[in-house]
Amino acid sequence: MAALVSATVERGDDDGTDDAGDDFAAPLPPDDRLWRHPSEVARPARGRADARPASARSSWSVALVSGLVGSVFTLGMVAATGAFDRRVGSAIVRETVPSAVSSQVLPGASGTTSNVVRIAEDVSPAITRIQVGGATRATGSGVLFRDDGHVMTNAHVVDGGGPIDVVLADGSQLPGRLLGSDQLTDVAVVKIDRSQRFPVAALGSAAGLRVGQPTVAIGSPLGLIGGSSVTTGVVSALGRRLEGGDGPPLLDMIQTDAAIAPGSSGGALLDEAGAVIGITTAIAVSEEGYQGLGFATPVDIARSVAEDIIATGRAAHVWLGIEGRDLDAESARRKGIAGGAVVVETVAGSPAEDAGLRPDDVVVAVADREVGSMSALVIALRERDPGDEVDLGILRAGERLTVAVELGSRPSS
Repeated sequence: MAALVSATVERGDDDGTDDAGDDFAAPLPPDDRLWRHPSEVARPARGRADARPASARSSWSVALVSGLVGSVFTLGMVAATGAFDRRVGSAIVRETVPSAVSSQVLPGASGTTSNVVRIAEDVSPAITRIQVGGATRATGSGVLFRDDGHVMTNAHVVDGGGPIDVVLADGSQLPGRLLGSDQLTDVAVVKIDRSQRFPVAALGSAAGLRVGQPTVAIGSPLGLIGGSSVTTGVVSALGRRLEGGDGPPLLDMIQTDAAIAPGSSGGALLDEAGAVIGITTAIAVSEEGYQGLGFATPVDIARSVAEDIIATGRAAHVWLGIEGRDLDAESARRKGIAGGAVVVETVAGSPAEDAGLRPDDVVVAVADREVGSMSALVIALRERDPGDEVDLGILRAGERLTVAVELGSRPSS
């Protein structure tokens, strides 16, 4: 079995022994989870006096929604940051400041070497290392996306609540302020300040991505000396749904075989033009080790949430107010449709109840866009804003109807 691993590195207190002979990977004990946090793959290592073993992180939420139907495997979640659980294993972070950016082009990787080198040179200055102090210490990555110092990262990187330091590609270190984080999408924004403008990464779009398309991943794995790490691969799947942790699932994730190591949570997944298409979030490992699969939050979702946080301090999520399930394949066949989202219950006082949705209604479309599952319904609705009115196509007692719903704002509970 394999487990999903967060690419963040977390730190605690160390015994001060020398770090010679550190080993960052050890076989995992048998486990019933399919995915695991990267730090759980690492064996407790000896570090310098200031290196500390990974501390526990109880949960982290990421709520992207996937249209993936009928997955063969049940996935668990692992953020691309430090250790979530001291019980399994830990990783070491070296507290050294990077002095330069290094590009690593993998043999046989997609894209020409010259193109990858150009992307590394252009984008690496906008990739940061994020260090979080306090009781739960963690190290992750971040992407500068505004030249006034706004850094996009994963919420699970900064959830510890301690002081934040941001290390730039040139080795300079600046204090960071957490402007806000969103547990549903695992996106957070950190602000840093200085008199000069910051280099930024160009944000692209995950819309229109195709399996097999070349990718480049840039992050700050394990806080290693030498700055950012650059790896290459392809988009190996789209619309992945990853279950795990105590929070909601990661939905509509981009899967890539570009190597993503612990400490890379919050880093950038780029297309062949060097535009950010995703924020690296999770990796897959098994008891045998890293399985060569990484997952990134689509940049369209991350950018929307980040802009909400900058404007209001929190992300605005639409609310329909139903509990539902996927329509099973046999029922879909009998109804002559590909799939749908079955309404199990409507929440009292919700937009769904106000619009007249009933249990056993099957939602099959949002504004003429077909939806084949609950995940697909959530994804379609996330493209809307609270207050928007949207037409839902439903099947009720064999009849197709259109129901107009005014979407609300998701309650805090």
